[in-house]
Amino acid sequence: MAHGKVTITVDEYSSNPTQAFTHYNINQSRFQPPHVHMVDPIPYDTPKPTGHTRFVCVSDTHSRTDGIQMPYGDVLLHTGDFTELGLPSEVKKFNDWLGGLPYEFKVVIAGNHELTFDKDFMAELVKQDYYRFPSVSKLKPEDFDDVQTLLSNCVYLHDSDVTIKGFRIYGAPW
Repeated sequence: MAHGKVTITVDEYSSNPTQAFTHYNINQSRFQPPHVHMVDPIPYDTPKPTGHTRFVCVSDTHSRTDGIQMPYGDVLLHTGDFTELGLPSEVKKFNDWLGGLPYEFKVVIAGNHELTFDKDFMAELVKQDYYRFPSVSKLKPEDFDDVQTLLSNCVYLHDSDVTIKGFRIYGAPW
């Protein structure tokens, strides 16, 4: 540590997720790269020490947020797959859920299930009657053109960053 700053080493595979997957041989279970130290989760209602910032990081809720007991924290970071398909109705429901949460800051990044957030993908999808996503393929471009604007109860990151409580957070859906 120099001058109060911590140096964080970027993983050599961070620019190539496929290579990282192969290298670390993830098999849908917990894995531990040599430089990552796993910690046991703390109970959701554990008080936060004074002067600390608690991040609550979640992903893959897939429009199933009803009844989720969320931990206490300052910053909610939802890192993708908050919908099944990115339908505007799903995004609105997720946004409503976010609005009811007590976090001081809420940061959201789209995942591969937020299909409508990817305009190039959707442009190709609506040209065909794609059998895997019939409800999405019936959408008109004006139905999803700016679907991310439905996220009014959070900071939405798309190849961008935000600084919250001194922490710089970068979000990319790729």
